[in-house]
Amino acid sequence: MLDAPPEIRLFAAAYEERSFTAAARREHATQSGVSQHVRKLEDRFGVRLFERSPGAIVPTPAGQEFYRHCVEVLRAHAAAAQAMRGFGQSLEGEVVVGLMPSMTRCALAPALARYTTLHPNVSVRIVEAYSFVLTERVRAGALAFAVVPQGPVGAGLRSRMFGRTPEVLVAATGRGLVHRAPVRMADLGPLKLVLPGIQNARRQSLDAYIAANGVRIERIMELDAMLGALDLVGQSDWLTVVPGVMMADERAGGRWTVGVLSGPSLSVDLMLIEPSKRPLEPATAAFLAVLEEETGRVNASWGELT
Repeated sequence: MLDAPPEIRLFAAAYEERSFTAAARREHATQSGVSQHVRKLEDRFGVRLFERSPGAIVPTPAGQEFYRHCVEVLRAHAAAAQAMRGFGQSLEGEVVVGLMPSMTRCALAPALARYTTLHPNVSVRIVEAYSFVLTERVRAGALAFAVVPQGPVGAGLRSRMFGRTPEVLVAATGRGLVHRAPVRMADLGPLKLVLPGIQNARRQSLDAYIAANGVRIERIMELDAMLGALDLVGQSDWLTVVPGVMMADERAGGRWTVGVLSGPSLSVDLMLIEPSKRPLEPATAAFLAVLEEETGRVNASWGELT
């Protein structure tokens, strides 16, 4: 595999980590080596790329501009190497991606079944976690991409829209909801709600929705374990709110009754995040295409209600 110019690669790592030590750890280099490469760049250009202080580095305007060009160079370099490897090769290798828990319940299984049939020489590894964990793992290069709720991603990453899904209210069957019908939370209270913790990207919008629409709350339980929350709801009078893509295959008569939030509706935008400096490998891009198709298919069942 062709290696990107080390001074550009190490500068970009230092810029993203805001630390020579952290950049060295990420790139399997030494702290002095990263610092020396950056110093050589500064000497070559005759400008300072970072302001240095004990324990931290801050990019100068010149450093910010140079980083923007470095990202383009690194991505183009990776694309060229990838194109050369692709001549005469079938898809093979390993796909390692991250998904939020709501993405792994309905869309993942059919995507994996299709993909592994089409590309039997590719191994797929899925990491399930919440958005703040997945974002850092993509930034560190441990994941090729991740699907997370919309939010800021920071340096070293690029993002685009992956899909939109309604938020739905889930109760145990027989607790008063009409399956797959619109539901106003303000008409049901006071409610015992299971919600994700405050670090979850969806929590802020859920809190704002509850406050703005007169939803009466008896108790809130924070539970960052989505399947655990559904199990609790299925055997108690607690309710929860989850992205619709997670419950799209539910049928009336099961453990849960699912209603689409209305008056007003609430949705969550799902974003694809990936490293900004390199394109997806062909095997990973192919898996992403299948995952997007299956997510769109399972989510389409809510279309007439949203």
